[in-house]
Amino acid sequence: MSTVANTLLDALNWRYAVKAFDPDRKIPAETWEVLQQALVLTPSSYGLQPWKIIQVESPELRSQLREQSFNQSQVTDASHLIVFLARNSMTEAEIDRLIELTATTRSVAAEKLAGYRQMMIGDLIQGPRQAVIQYWAANQAYIALGNFLTTAALLGVDTCPLEGIIPSAYDEILQVKDSGYRTVVAAVAGYRAATDVYADLAKVRYPATELLETR
Repeated sequence: MSTVANTLLDALNWRYAVKAFDPDRKIPAETWEVLQQALVLTPSSYGLQPWKIIQVESPELRSQLREQSFNQSQVTDASHLIVFLARNSMTEAEIDRLIELTATTRSVAAEKLAGYRQMMIGDLIQGPRQAVIQYWAANQAYIALGNFLTTAALLGVDTCPLEGIIPSAYDEILQVKDSGYRTVVAAVAGYRAATDVYADLAKVRYPATELLETR
């Protein structure tokens, strides 16, 4: 097995959902920049990136969010807290924004992307997916979350995804109710406390033979 493969598997075996963070240990700025870029580089359906991420630095806000997270200490103790928001709807204007960005980035005429534009409109605005667009957007946010967790593990940064939150309360506290986005999930990142008893527990996973199939 290659060095890269071993590095990846070692990182994935090392990581776990940290229950207790060291509140005095912060993620270096250069490491956090890499994690931010990994989020930006996350793949998404059609490349639309129908999500937004809020990094919550304010101790006051984090204290309020902890109350809406079943008092999980990670919310206030971890170095960084990020909240994943997903779009509530998809419009032609948002699709045109991506078309314009693609044309500029790749130096092509927007007219040459007309077929791609119509495909997105036909699927996300005029097609049946329009009725479940919130779920579709939320799924895209989870792709970003997964990418964040793996990248952090490779960098030796501990994380914990947080679904044990009250999204509507998060929306209120972060004042995003009228933004066109809503809270989907959160995550914290930092470094595990020496007292976290979960750090040394064996990882529990079903065998690959039960989870993976070839047909």
